[in-house]
Amino acid sequence: MTARISLDPPRSLLFRAVSWHSNRTYGKVADPLRASAHHTGVLWAYSRFELSVGRWKKLDPQLKALAVMASAATVGCSWCMDFGYWVNHSQGMDPRKLSEIPAWRDSDAYSPLERDVLAYAEAMTVTPPQVEDELVDRLRGSLGESALVELTTMIAVENMRSRSNSALGLTSQGFKDRCELRPPSASGRRTPATDR
Repeated sequence: MTARISLDPPRSLLFRAVSWHSNRTYGKVADPLRASAHHTGVLWAYSRFELSVGRWKKLDPQLKALAVMASAATVGCSWCMDFGYWVNHSQGMDPRKLSEIPAWRDSDAYSPLERDVLAYAEAMTVTPPQVEDELVDRLRGSLGESALVELTTMIAVENMRSRSNSALGLTSQGFKDRCELRPPSASGRRTPATDR
């Protein structure tokens, strides 16, 4: 599938600035930034919003990552899955937990709390949402109210990202490819592909 919008937007000052930041941080300009750059107001709001979201720290980062990835998997956003795998793998998250998210119910990789987080992300993401009181009660008891609010909002944020990216036809940009192991070096040891 090709993108449904040009990924060669006008080169405004704002787009050049976010492109520089994206290249420096991720090694390439993220396609959602390219797509958003067709509307400077959207790109500005999106960039400021994502910076603010990055400062939320009430929820354990690995639980947050699982929720975001489960939401992206439920929507079917290959761009978000690709990018999320790479980001979370580079931050030391268990690759098995990342790769088994689409079939988490059949996996033994997750703790009971992680399974509740994954179930909540799915329940919030389906249309209409199917969140049950018992699940929210368990999460509130395990996380506390401020972390539950952050979890809920992160899932909603990922719904916005995933649904926008999917609607615009944005697909995998090759981030995950940099997580795989390289073939053995001359010394016989494998090296992480993130060193490329």
